[in-house]
Amino acid sequence: MLEQLLEYDKALFVFLNSLGSETWDGFWLLVTNKLTFIPFYAVLLALIYKKYGWQKLVVFAIVIAAMITFTDQMTNVVKRSVLRFRPCACYDIMDSIRFIAERCSSNRSFFSGHASNSMAAAVFGGLILRPYFKNLIFILLFWSAMVAYSRIYVGVHFPIDIICGMTFGAISGYGFYKLSGVLVQRYFKG
Repeated sequence: MLEQLLEYDKALFVFLNSLGSETWDGFWLLVTNKLTFIPFYAVLLALIYKKYGWQKLVVFAIVIAAMITFTDQMTNVVKRSVLRFRPCACYDIMDSIRFIAERCSSNRSFFSGHASNSMAAAVFGGLILRPYFKNLIFILLFWSAMVAYSRIYVGVHFPIDIICGMTFGAISGYGFYKLSGVLVQRYFKG
């Protein structure tokens, strides 16, 4: 059953990856670049500062740093345990995919760190700012889905890698959101 699921996953990857075109390659390479969204993160932190002030921003920043470290390191632990090849290193589909990433980094694919980190940030940021910006979470979730899809587009992750990464990120984002609430309530009772 697992083998059949993995075959479906490969077929879905080949289909989704083949939808790309040279016209859009630059856009998706920009979306998949980790540094592209630094201004976006800065705006989110500025909004948190504006609505919560410096002291709570420091608590949120520490929690965010812990959350990203947690999701990133857990991704690495799982990748080292599962040892699933990336599509760009998978011999049976290598010749039928569009590979446009700079390089096929480690051969480990499961699960996507980009997907987990972006989803954790989206859920956390959306929930923290929900009292002030009700629909922001939908924008953040859309952004996270774009980042996740970019990994299929450039040829480095299978759909299951993306779905599991996004799921793990959503759970982590929610958990760290709850943790930040406990910390803020404990240290800022007034």
